[in-house]
Amino acid sequence: MKRRCTRAAAAALAFICFLTVVDPVSATTISDLQKDVERNRSQLDSVNKQISGYQDEQESVGEEIKELDEEMVALLTDINLIQEAIKDKEADIVQTQEEYDAAVEVQQEQYDSMKIRIRFMYERGDASYLEMFFGASGMGDMMNKANYVEEIYEYDRKLLEEYEATVQQVAALQDTLEEEKSELETSKTELVEEQSYLEEVLAQKKEEYENYDLMLTKAKQEAAVYTTKIKQETAQIKKLEEEERKRREEEERKRQEEERLRQEALLASQDDENGASDSYEAPAASTGHKSSGGGKGQQIADFACKYIGCPYRAGGTSLTDGADCSGFVMAVYQAFGYSLPRTSYAQSNVGREVSYSDAQPGDIIYYGGHVGIYIGGGQIVHASTERTGIKITAATYRSIITVRRVV
Repeated sequence: MKRRCTRAAAAALAFICFLTVVDPVSATTISDLQKDVERNRSQLDSVNKQISGYQDEQESVGEEIKELDEEMVALLTDINLIQEAIKDKEADIVQTQEEYDAAVEVQQEQYDSMKIRIRFMYERGDASYLEMFFGASGMGDMMNKANYVEEIYEYDRKLLEEYEATVQQVAALQDTLEEEKSELETSKTELVEEQSYLEEVLAQKKEEYENYDLMLTKAKQEAAVYTTKIKQETAQIKKLEEEERKRREEEERKRQEEERLRQEALLASQDDENGASDSYEAPAASTGHKSSGGGKGQQIADFACKYIGCPYRAGGTSLTDGADCSGFVMAVYQAFGYSLPRTSYAQSNVGREVSYSDAQPGDIIYYGGHVGIYIGGGQIVHASTERTGIKITAATYRSIITVRRVV
């Protein structure tokens, strides 16, 4: 930009120099003077057009710089949020690891205790129980000893159930731990991609902008403000969703209680008139999800959900053979005739922005380096990680940057 602005100044200076070297005294007649004026006016028009062209070019460069400024702030914000997500996930992993280690320790203690008990029972065998029965002083004593044996078996059964429950807990914690580690690795990959793209933008700005360091500092400050704001908004969304969930659960509990009382009253009335009736069918339980009907957005969401369980593959765009987050979104929309850009950052600018509170099935939710398709009910379907593939997740599992509506 600095070089182009200098060109405009140089053109003006050239014209001034041109006027300086023109010798008005050399014109001896009115006709010669008129010719000189016309020649000078023509030259002036030419230089003015050149200056105007440089000014237009300068304004164009200014607009480009403004767009790059906005893009850089957005990228810095994305990177901040991804780094926050990585920190949160690392903290989750530490917590889950502690819970997993504690559960494994309990499992080992239960296992060792059961081994000792099984070995004792195996060594003693059933003979000890027979001796106990034969040594009974009477029927009452025998019944007491039988109850004792039954209590022993009941105790052993509970021990086994507790052990099985602990084994399941350990397996679930291990699965959670592996999934969290997979999400962490994916977030780190997304961070590298965003940083790589940012470096390209910064290199371009450094070449175009004379106050590069000042601009970068300002952009980082703006990004920090946006990051804080987005995190606060996401926390507020989660709070409101939790309140809404509790409200729906309470309404559903009241509805089920009213339905139970109504059903009991109806059955009692039928018993009074015709005896017990088996023709009554209870209404289906509410799922808690509202459908937006058969609109294009809902069709896109339903179509995307058909590929749940399909693999995640970095750089992939195949719905069946593997896709990454943006590749999945692009392929889903492509099936409906919509052409979307390839990267998640580019997809964050498609269509028009809507608030999360107004999100509808089929909308694209962008998290900073990651995108998913909203399916309603506070959930998204997305290509998550290599371990989980395409799956359904709560829409607020990460800080939402923007919601885009294409259809």
